Amino acid sequence: MTRERQMVSGIEMVDANPKAAAQSTHLAPRRYTGAMTSTAEQRLQELGLVLPPVTPPRGNFRPYVMCGTTLYLSGKGAPLREHGAPVPKVGREVSVAQAQAHAREVALYLLALTQEALGSLERVQRVVKVFGMVNAVPDFTEHTEVINGCSDLLVAVLGERGEHSRSAIGVGSLPKGFAVEIEAVIEFA
Repeated sequence: MTRERQMVSGIEMVDANPKAAAQSTHLAPRRYTGAMTSTAEQRLQELGLVLPPVTPPRGNFRPYVMCGTTLYLSGKGAPLREHGAPVPKVGREVSVAQAQAHAREVALYLLALTQEALGSLERVQRVVKVFGMVNAVPDFTEHTEVINGCSDLLVAVLGERGEHSRSAIGVGSLPKGFAVEIEAVIEFA
């Protein structure tokens, strides 16, 4: 099997189907190959990223809960839309690339929540699990490519500590008409 490889920010990007890779603007990361010599906060700065402010939840739940050395992050969705505006669907009004950008936006917010909860991203031992939901048309099949936007960012910022198990599913609707909603489980020290 031919594999196309590319290095992006210290992450080896691999695609088993070079023809498909040539048609896609996104290659899925398979493993982190660079040495993490900087902190997560320094890496964010190097990548030109700023963590967004954490906002209070819009319901009767907590944005995160700590149990032992496990941090559970509540689902966060994107993008925000005007009340009453039509609900866009991934695969119809929202492209895969736009949905990936929304997933990256959510990943930044999840990192902001993690920093608030732990005081420092350096306390993250491992992102254990990411669960991503994509508000898509029924015949959409690129859920994993969408949620890669989140996964790629976590690995770019946290290195090997950001590698995780993951589920990505399609749903008929999401709260507030979000295109994506993602939650995560993190082990910390």
